[in-house]
Amino acid sequence: MKKDSVLVKFGNKVRQLRNEKGWSQEELSFKSGFHRTYIGMVERAERNISLKNIERIAKTFNIEIQDLFTNKN
Repeated sequence: MKKDSVLVKFGNKVRQLRNEKGWSQEELSFKSGFHRTYIGMVERAERNISLKNIERIAKTFNIEIQDLFTNKN
């Protein structure tokens, strides 16, 4: 089954931002309050997450929600 491209792009962006911060998935999960396996599933485009969880991830990175959907930082 082919993964939805928006999920892949979102997951790649979360991974990119996490790596730029030098955080492991475990560190991101601690800072955001999500389980480590959930973060991994988001990054691998295995989860279609809710808007509330997208907002929570954006707050964890201290960015605006729209920044999770753009190529610029």
